Amino acid sequence: MWRELAPVGRDATTGGYRRYAWSGPDADCRAWFRDQALARGLSYETDRNGNQWAWLGDPAAGDAVVTGSHLDSVPDGGAFDGPLGVVSAFAALDELRRRGVSPTRPLAVSNFGDEEGARFGVACVGSRLTAGRLTREQAHALRDADGVLLPQAMEAAGQDPDAIGPDPERLARIGAFVELHVEQGRALDLSGDAVGIASAIWPHGRWRFDFAGEANHAGTTRLADRRDPMPTYAETVLAARREAELLGALATFGKVSVEPNGVNAIPSLVRGWLDSRAADQATLDTVVAAVERAARDRAARDGVDLTVVRESFTPVVEFEHALRDELNRLLGGRVPVLGTGAGHDAGILSAAVPTAMLFVRNPTGVSHSPAESAAEDDCLAGVIALADVLEGLACR
Repeated sequence: MWRELAPVGRDATTGGYRRYAWSGPDADCRAWFRDQALARGLSYETDRNGNQWAWLGDPAAGDAVVTGSHLDSVPDGGAFDGPLGVVSAFAALDELRRRGVSPTRPLAVSNFGDEEGARFGVACVGSRLTAGRLTREQAHALRDADGVLLPQAMEAAGQDPDAIGPDPERLARIGAFVELHVEQGRALDLSGDAVGIASAIWPHGRWRFDFAGEANHAGTTRLADRRDPMPTYAETVLAARREAELLGALATFGKVSVEPNGVNAIPSLVRGWLDSRAADQATLDTVVAAVERAARDRAARDGVDLTVVRESFTPVVEFEHALRDELNRLLGGRVPVLGTGAGHDAGILSAAVPTAMLFVRNPTGVSHSPAESAAEDDCLAGVIALADVLEGLACR
């Protein structure tokens, strides 16, 4: 499975993946998922929000145990973030069949659409829509860098954009969702463990900062006469790093667009996206407020107009303690429990469904990069751990 999926959407120059939602590589990943489901005799379906499901047992029976993750990527992302959870889910079902155990609850593998938000700027679109955390109107207004609206992209890929929206009936049929994911950090590498269990997801969000100035000639306009938004943006980037360091949080400007984007032109608009995360809500609020305050102070000095828009937000997610403790028991009670600053579909679904997560060791801690990695033995340990969990939850 890993060898079949590995070439899809991989850039030959960077070695990273560009599997953006509702693109050609995304369609190839979705076809791969469908083929894996049908090859195992599983019931396959795509829901109203474009999420894929492969069922072992009757989906309508309720109290199902679901596992899976996502197949899309960030720009030039790594091979493991998302796909490891989907591949491991199918492999865990294979392991259950090898063991000869029969589920007493329906089992399913899922691929949630547009988890990374790389194309339309909002993370976990498929799970947010399903859980009612993103409205149809908000989703229909999402636009990519080329001006393509989300409904247009979905329709071009064969998905009905008018059907999207909350899916409480589907969620009501799920008794537990367990997502396996490569660790996006080095806690397991430092502890010497191959597999861990998630305790909570830090609160996190994305904010768009629009710095509007005045376009002008770079070679003829005096510095004193400029309304240049670029120094304002640069000061804001430094402020984000400074405020995050002061409070033990994380703040990153990882995406920027410039208009008119000419070497010899003073920009008229610099648009930057802030990603910020912290261990608790109060700290996150303090960091973001401090970054915005620094941006506004510098904007006033530079004669630049500033607009700040919160594009997405996920509050702290404490995974259900009973399910988390049950996973630990099923895995022998010796598995480390870790917090994480990364968002996941499991976090979005946690408000409606009992959710839990397993992490597989990432020896470098690097993620969202072609350097992301996991050893084959650790990946196989993750499959066995997931199979043990599925057997304990669904085969009793």
